Amino acid sequence: MSYLAEIETRVAGIPCIVGVTHFESVRGSFSYHAASDMDYHGYVECEFTVCDRRGRPAPWLERKLTSEDISRIDAEIEEQMAD
Repeated sequence: MSYLAEIETRVAGIPCIVGVTHFESVRGSFSYHAASDMDYHGYVECEFTVCDRRGRPAPWLERKLTSEDISRIDAEIEEQMAD
């Protein structure tokens, strides 16, 4: 499978790779006429697949993701994709 980016990280202390399958960053307009709060502030959407260190999908490791892991990985993806 082809990914937009591959980022080395850890899940449950286990080294792995996350393959970014979708990434969208929308800057806010900061206009009083913005259609919604998301349009005003902007947002980032990303989706990823947890893979082993060889790049093969690892559903067993993905099941170990915590909400803290997801937030950290989302931030890592946003930082990597901003470059």
